[in-house]
Amino acid sequence: MSLLKSLEVDGIIDVGANRGQFTLACRITKPKIPVVAFEPIPDEAHTFRKIHGQASNVTLIESALGEVTDVAILHLSKSADSSSLLPIGRRQTEYFRDTAEVGTIKVSVQRLDDLSVHWRGRSSQLLKLDVQGYELNVLRGAAQTLGSCKYVYAECSEVELYEGQALKQEVSDFLKSNGFVEKGMFNPEYQQSELIQADYLFQRDE
Repeated sequence: MSLLKSLEVDGIIDVGANRGQFTLACRITKPKIPVVAFEPIPDEAHTFRKIHGQASNVTLIESALGEVTDVAILHLSKSADSSSLLPIGRRQTEYFRDTAEVGTIKVSVQRLDDLSVHWRGRSSQLLKLDVQGYELNVLRGAAQTLGSCKYVYAECSEVELYEGQALKQEVSDFLKSNGFVEKGMFNPEYQQSELIQADYLFQRDE
């Protein structure tokens, strides 16, 4: 909450919105700032709409995001917020209980750059990414969108939790090549003193 309060933004893109926890924090701390949220799991999107459906400045798009427009298999986790377009890896289920795969569904995948009508005219957005190893794929489909963003707040892994995922350094390198610098680490998760994952804030280098 305190971090959100400190960021001066004109829009928020919530990728991997789940049931709307982050969107709720945004509405509490920045009630006048519009939010565009993305969530591909129907049950989670239904709960999101129950919580935020009456908010005029919140838009929910029921879709996954990536670098190409497609239909893909989403691997459903017992803990819904651990579901991913990537297969759930051994370390994920070893480190985080109740995250094993319980099924799959087909979901639509879109590119952020094809959806810019939803944030036209904004130049200081916050892009939040929590997509279980698919962060770099989303960013590769968002080269133009990044131009409208001042901040990127992304959950990144230091070890492979999902099969084939990009690790934190790859995400950081991509953002650096697009003009962003790392400004801080939040909510770190450790296993036996080894950093497993954390949330990272990146800011456009002015």
